[in-house]
Amino acid sequence: DALDEYIRQEHPKFLTPKMNVAVGFTGSFGFHRVSPRELLSGYLATLVQVDGIVTKTTLVRPKVSRSVHYCEKTGEVITREYRDVTSNTGPPTGASYPTRDDKGNPLTTEYGHCKYVDHQVVVIQETPENAPAGQLPRSVDVILEGDLVDSCKPGDRVAISGIYKAVPSKAGAPTTGVFRTVVVGNHVAAKTMDIADMPLSPVDIRRVNELRHMHHAERFTVLANSIAPSIYGHSVVKKAILLMLLGGCEKNLQNGTHLRGDINLLLVGDPGVAKSQMLRATMKVAPLSVSTTGRGSSGVGLTAAVTTDQTTGERRLEAGAMVLADRGVVCIDEFDKMSDSARAMLHEVMEQQTVSVAKAGIICTLNARTSVLASANPVGSRYNPRMSVVENIQLPPTLLSRFDLIYLMLDKADEATDRRLARHLVNLHGPHANTSIQSADVIEPNLLGAYISHARTKVHPCISEEAEEELVNAYVEMRQLGLNRKVVTATPRQLEALIRLSESLARMRLSGTVERSDVQEARRLMQVALQQSATDPRTGTIDMDLIQTGVSAAARKQQQEIASTIRSLLGGVGVGVTVRQLLEQLNAARRADDPGAADLSVQEVREAINQLQDADFLLPVVGDVVRVRTAAA
Repeated sequence: DALDEYIRQEHPKFLTPKMNVAVGFTGSFGFHRVSPRELLSGYLATLVQVDGIVTKTTLVRPKVSRSVHYCEKTGEVITREYRDVTSNTGPPTGASYPTRDDKGNPLTTEYGHCKYVDHQVVVIQETPENAPAGQLPRSVDVILEGDLVDSCKPGDRVAISGIYKAVPSKAGAPTTGVFRTVVVGNHVAAKTMDIADMPLSPVDIRRVNELRHMHHAERFTVLANSIAPSIYGHSVVKKAILLMLLGGCEKNLQNGTHLRGDINLLLVGDPGVAKSQMLRATMKVAPLSVSTTGRGSSGVGLTAAVTTDQTTGERRLEAGAMVLADRGVVCIDEFDKMSDSARAMLHEVMEQQTVSVAKAGIICTLNARTSVLASANPVGSRYNPRMSVVENIQLPPTLLSRFDLIYLMLDKADEATDRRLARHLVNLHGPHANTSIQSADVIEPNLLGAYISHARTKVHPCISEEAEEELVNAYVEMRQLGLNRKVVTATPRQLEALIRLSESLARMRLSGTVERSDVQEARRLMQVALQQSATDPRTGTIDMDLIQTGVSAAARKQQQEIASTIRSLLGGVGVGVTVRQLLEQLNAARRADDPGAADLSVQEVREAINQLQDADFLLPVVGDVVRVRTAAA
């Protein structure tokens, strides 16, 4: 009010009669910069700054601050001001709306002369990385009015300054002496999440300088081994997780195209190979991470939900795990046990990195720029090498193709490896467990997190001409592998993943240029992943059709050959034959052409029958009998 009065007196041309002046406080709040968990009764009626993440927002509604009424009988104009408990300009007034004057004459409301202010309530929750383990995250309601409304959306990390107030319970509720508390917003500032606010000791600074002077390969090994030093082996997987944490460079082109820089990683393997421990170790290192499981996750819980406020009955938007982990990592354990509806929600997030909501009249798009680290168990708990990855974990090929790297973590029996693993586990349970881990060439998790944050925020590498040429040659060579066999061995998605991995390797070196060696190392890591996950068990060669469509080119060709043989066998048959009889005829025909050919399975014959049914050659199978569709049928 004082500033408003001063400006109107000294500089009246800057303010019109209908304009107001608002003052927002920002800067260093000292002990009054708190999280929702630290907001206790000692901060009531004081100015505080609350740091957290926006989880819910209500719709913007007008709130009347002054009403104007006209009495037709007397010609008088009556004005009434309204203030509630959140107002800072005076004591609260009554909420009753006048319909008659003091003499009982009826009043007419002049809505055009009334004054309204925009009103919105947002919920601020403490950040996931700062919430104590094993406790529910705390939250606080923040009231925003005027130009502060719609200044943040679910998933945004903000620092809101305002007055911490106690609000009485709603009318008619029993009085217990317990009040609801809110923060009346004064200023909203967005926060960046990429920098880890970790004080480094002189020892840590000296260790970082030692890392900078290491050879690139040695530094890569030290940083990767520091992710989960208690887990034996899996060096390639640890390197892939390190590159995922560093990430590539996000690009927003002038035409509006968004190219993601986050790397998605899937771990598939037998039980007991430390997949879940690898996810837990990643959460300790990542500056921002959100953990969930496939069994306990729903589609709206991962993306966003529209809920109803119990007090006001209004609709409001609530952010899910993917939105809360914006600019971070989402760790999903038991990925294979996720419901189909929840998996369908991930298609948009993993490629466009947005969450589109169109529910209950609320249509919006939220940012979900996050990396996905998932682990899955094969069907039957044991990986079958005679089956493809799609058949082992039974996930949609459209979802598998969105993972940049898919690694198999298999439990293979080997005496030398088993002896080293057993000795490593026994040492962990011994009296010198911490010494054995620290004595290895690793660094502390907080130092690794600071190194990753520094690389993500300060290093933005550009691709050199040599690296561009190497990327083009690598993609062409990967495509040429399947040219003779008419098999797709690489797609543009593999090229984009190769670019992201190369940029991540340059960030690991703290270099502003992607070099040829980065592309070569990225290609080696991708080649290992493709040899494990995209290898056709029938031919032993890489076939991207397994990931893209779920069926390899060899299996598709075999289905076509079986269907052609069925056509020739049943072309002149008027009566139906059983599937078992058809299988015997097909195997006899194969042995006549090639005595060393393997017999077909019932499943392969049924797939060929389905293909002929789609082509309208066969009738639907009834009673396990196959019949040819005639012209009359």
